[in-house]
Amino acid sequence: MNTFQAERKPLLVPIDKETKYEGENRLTKVELPLQKFLNITVDKCLPVVSFHQGMFPGLTPKVVDELPPPPKIDKYKLARFLTEKAVREKKIFSISGPYPVIRNSLRKRGWVERKYLLKNDSHEHKEDGNETECDNGGKSESKPALREEEIPYNTSGDIHDIMSRLVRNEETFFYWTIKRDAVDYYSLHSDQMLNHYARTGSFTTKIGVCLHMRNLPWYVSANPNAFFPRCYAICIDDEKYDFIQDFRKTAAFSILKWVVDLDMSDDHDPSSTESLDKKAGTTDSNESNIKELPGELIEMALKVSETYLQQLEHADIDFDAEKSSVLSDTEWDKLIEQYYSLIHEGAVICNAGSYFIQCQKILHKIMLANPQHDIDGLHNIWIIKPGAKSRGREIVCKKRLQDILKLVEPTDQFPIKDHKWVVQKYIESPLLIYDTKFDIRQWFLVTDWNPLTVWFYKESYLRFSTQRFSLNDLHSSIHLCNNSIQKNYKNATDRSSQLPYHNMWSSSKFQEYLKKKGLGHVWNNIIYPSMKKNIIYTMKVVQDQVEPRRSSFELYGADFILGDDFKPWLIEINSSPTMFPSTPVTSDLCTQVQEDTIKVVIDRRHDKTCDIGKYELLWRQPMLEIPPFNPTDLLVEGISVRRLKKHMSAFNFNFLEPLMAMPQSTTNQENKRESMTPVNDKQNPRVKNRNSVSCSLPKTLKKSQDKDVKVKTVPKRLAKPIDFPRIVDGPEASSFTDKKKNTGMKESSHQHGNQGATCSQKMPSLDWALLQPSTETALT
Repeated sequence: MNTFQAERKPLLVPIDKETKYEGENRLTKVELPLQKFLNITVDKCLPVVSFHQGMFPGLTPKVVDELPPPPKIDKYKLARFLTEKAVREKKIFSISGPYPVIRNSLRKRGWVERKYLLKNDSHEHKEDGNETECDNGGKSESKPALREEEIPYNTSGDIHDIMSRLVRNEETFFYWTIKRDAVDYYSLHSDQMLNHYARTGSFTTKIGVCLHMRNLPWYVSANPNAFFPRCYAICIDDEKYDFIQDFRKTAAFSILKWVVDLDMSDDHDPSSTESLDKKAGTTDSNESNIKELPGELIEMALKVSETYLQQLEHADIDFDAEKSSVLSDTEWDKLIEQYYSLIHEGAVICNAGSYFIQCQKILHKIMLANPQHDIDGLHNIWIIKPGAKSRGREIVCKKRLQDILKLVEPTDQFPIKDHKWVVQKYIESPLLIYDTKFDIRQWFLVTDWNPLTVWFYKESYLRFSTQRFSLNDLHSSIHLCNNSIQKNYKNATDRSSQLPYHNMWSSSKFQEYLKKKGLGHVWNNIIYPSMKKNIIYTMKVVQDQVEPRRSSFELYGADFILGDDFKPWLIEINSSPTMFPSTPVTSDLCTQVQEDTIKVVIDRRHDKTCDIGKYELLWRQPMLEIPPFNPTDLLVEGISVRRLKKHMSAFNFNFLEPLMAMPQSTTNQENKRESMTPVNDKQNPRVKNRNSVSCSLPKTLKKSQDKDVKVKTVPKRLAKPIDFPRIVDGPEASSFTDKKKNTGMKESSHQHGNQGATCSQKMPSLDWALLQPSTETALT
């Protein structure tokens, strides 16, 4: 127990020993309730602050640096003190949704909550897609929005409620919401943080990732079919046609697989019911009911397969479009019906063994060319999903083409604009644990899109189905591993007891399972690095689609399914993944990932070397350079504007030509339209048929034939207007021209052609650049 010494100011009179230690005794008696108050404060996530400054100036610590607060401190004063500190440091946050971990993590760091409620918010937070949709046709009645929570000031005694009341008029600097639309995204300034980005539907919706994943070869040297099951937006006509062709080709490949698998089982007797039940999946043991199919079915399947390989090698580039079709529609329908009989109804092909070698060779070529050959299987099962919904809503599995097309047809109740369906190839050969299917939920965090910065979480968890795996039954409880679906079913009685009752494993538990099977290297060498690579590829594809807002971040949940070769296949990416502690596994992992997320987005802003939990930097792209400005991209359009000639006439006179005494025609009357307003009646200049207007010299500048031209220097006075001569037509102009001829100016100008030009260069008093004829320019 710490002891404190009370220092007092010196007194004029001495005091006894009992009075001297009176202050220490009083402090020792209240030490126990003070410790209790501190424990309560720490339990409620309040930051530890010093209270002795300003409150007890006469006390100074002797052993410790700070004194504990007094036992009867006013909580309203404490709330105001902490609130003012948070306002100065811009530590005001708002949360919509049940995120107690985020709330407590921020409070420990001195943040104060400005409380809001999300309209139509459910108490149980489930994983939602990027688009706000509900179950009644895909449209929500109202968009989610934040509204202020009414908290009476005197009804709640919790100190955090008091602090929230004090900051109700302050600005929020940190938003954590379920939906991006809960706040006005585009009104936020650079200091306000939000846990969402805009325009993320390109990869957080099923139809978005379906359409954008095909552009992967334009960004990286990778094939999207190597990690993303092929998918079609069947609501689009072109996509629907491509899906039908894919379904038909897959059926043809399945026929060849049936032949190879039947021969490799060392049972060539087509009448064996045991073999037929094993290969075709039937339970009928009556041989008389077995349907026999002709060998022509295998030949048609071989023809389709060979054409497919030619298309991959572009060998059909010179064929006509009409002749490129392998089979007619009638032949296709016949092949599909016989395929159903062979695979789903237990029919057989009598002479299938004779086609074994040919089928084996062509299947080997297809396997090398098609990376999804192994996941196709024999049953041609496809999974149909709504394009922008989550939690497994309305997801079904189908294996007949007619059923799939009928399901996605628009109706009066569901028009085509609401039917954003996607069809994705179902993985028919998944990795099973105790004969049960599972998938993996993997978290990753994006803190910037330019440069692209992705953080990968080292922990994940597995979700099991409640029923044993089977391709003969397409029920959702067998094939969909979402917890929101599986929680509605009870675990099957014939399921292995080694599986957990809550149907979840952590990734650490899964690694222990692999080690027991002698496959401990699989996680670190195949599964974990492949999931990383798939996330990087996906983020690079959609980087141009997302709005790269500063101070935003977002946590995503990616779902993977492992093939029987331990290869992970990316199924979808969810925005706002669920953090509800539904099981002991999610209770621990979801709490941990939220706390670590706050470390990355809050603590690391001020300390780059801080602890970031179990996050690791997956990818940080170099800063993208802004393209240089190209001035040729600017284009100005307009029409030319001509000035009035009476205003431009002062600049159209050419005094050089009169000095050179060039001959002027007395009969040229073509330029009468360019006459000017008379200025001086004693001068009669003539207009020449050129762009400039010339006039003869005034009388004061005349010279005789035998004398050199001398020009008197005239000082330039810009303040006075220049008295330009007028242009006169008629008899006066003719008489003036005759007089000029009599003076011999014409002969002098011919004999001394360059003299006028030389003289003009020696006249510094005239602004010749101003007097030169100006060319009309168009103003644009």
